[in-house]
Amino acid sequence: MNTEPLRFDNRFIQDLPGDEETGPRVRDVRGAVWSAVMPTPVAAPTLLAYSPELAAQLGWGPDLLESADFARVFGGNALYEGMQPWAANYGGHQFGHWAGQLGDGRAISLGELLAPDGLRWELQLKGAGRTPYSRGADGRAVLRSSIREFLCSEAMHHLGVPTTRALSLVGTGESVVRDMFYDGHPAAEPGAVVCRGAPSFLRFGSFELPASRGDSALLRQLVDFCIARDFPELADAGAERHAQWFAQVCERTAVLVAHWMRVGFVHGVMNTDNLSILGLTIDYGPYGWVDDYDPDWTPNTTDAQGRRYRFGTQPQVAYWNLTRLAQALSPLFDDVAPLHAGLARFQAVHARCERDDTAAKLGLDACRDADDLALMADWLQILHDGEMDMTLAFRGLIDFDPQAPDVAVLEEAFYSADRRAGVLPALQGWLQAYAQRLQSDRLDPAQRRQRMSAANPVYVLRNWLAQEAIELAEQGDLSGVHALQDVLRRPYEVQPGREHYAGKRPEWARDKAGCSMLSCSS
Repeated sequence: MNTEPLRFDNRFIQDLPGDEETGPRVRDVRGAVWSAVMPTPVAAPTLLAYSPELAAQLGWGPDLLESADFARVFGGNALYEGMQPWAANYGGHQFGHWAGQLGDGRAISLGELLAPDGLRWELQLKGAGRTPYSRGADGRAVLRSSIREFLCSEAMHHLGVPTTRALSLVGTGESVVRDMFYDGHPAAEPGAVVCRGAPSFLRFGSFELPASRGDSALLRQLVDFCIARDFPELADAGAERHAQWFAQVCERTAVLVAHWMRVGFVHGVMNTDNLSILGLTIDYGPYGWVDDYDPDWTPNTTDAQGRRYRFGTQPQVAYWNLTRLAQALSPLFDDVAPLHAGLARFQAVHARCERDDTAAKLGLDACRDADDLALMADWLQILHDGEMDMTLAFRGLIDFDPQAPDVAVLEEAFYSADRRAGVLPALQGWLQAYAQRLQSDRLDPAQRRQRMSAANPVYVLRNWLAQEAIELAEQGDLSGVHALQDVLRRPYEVQPGREHYAGKRPEWARDKAGCSMLSCSS
């Protein structure tokens, strides 16, 4: 298929060693970081939704996106000229244990597109069929998980959180059988394919795999490739480039996780193969947003017992994962001091972000000292003890008047009258302390409101909102997906008439499948 003016250079497969065998036969792939494999065609590719913002960045207009050829290409049935599909080879630590070779089991990259603005976009189909890394799986994805990835990728972008993007959502016209909660009750569900884009899908596990096999030459080649392609500012750093690169990875990871904590996002499965080397949010599986504030909450049924990836531990898990990456990279260093320095960089940057986010979310000119951090910690404890909605509580503080401290601005945030009564004395005391702090602050009321409004979203992709859209879509009605997509484009602005999307979790959603807990099944 000829399509102009698409330009692909596909440096990943041009510059790095590939698998000698082609095709989807499951196998152990050594000495290579990718395998050539074609998407498996589907019965009836149909475009269900797309991101006009990402399409515009790629230089594509509605005529291209709404054409039959587009649905065929991004459903896996055809290729544009210049595309050379592959699946990447990587390993990873899963739930704290080394899992060996993993790889793209249901993701197939079509190529690296050079956009009109000069940026590089690796376009990848998720749910495009079997690859050498599929193990016993079918390489497909269901509509519900595809909708969740499509919506969340774009929602995170508009929230200002570093993320992969989602270009399109294509229905396949085929069913996929999944046991959603691994409880012996498989069912047929509609299938779909998401096209996601990023400058790179390299992850921590990409580097762990050759290191685990003692292949230091391939490890070095992959690191140098990543620096040259994705960190060109370090190209002239000479012998220091590996140390500076690792420090950059640590810094970007710190910034990323701080953003997650700021908006109440829980990734759910922070294995090392799910952390991006660029500091992007990748692999939207059993994620969730905190409703009532609970640092121990995880949306992942697989993690329900150990809660390794619960909300409150995400910074510590990121550090643990970086430590695993440092161990993998150690053969490239004569001295481990630069690796320790990189890990220290993570801690310093995350602490700085925590201070900055404290000031922004509470409407302060700056986080001046430990007292301000303690003020935030006390506030979060009250949210937890009072079973208060995180998003609504922070938005409620925007309307707080320090001249007349009143709990009324927070009434909508409570889920339980009993918990409200139990926490009321502590909350009233905290509001008095907060009022005193605001009175000594350099920001005037208008500046405070502006700062808080830019840091505390009105709308986030709560699981129950996504589930409402999914249930409609499974009946052939995409209106819920499109409505959510539109609302989440402006997450920090109050949008009259869209109060439903800003409301707290309804009682029916507290324990409903897809709303409270999710599995990795997709």
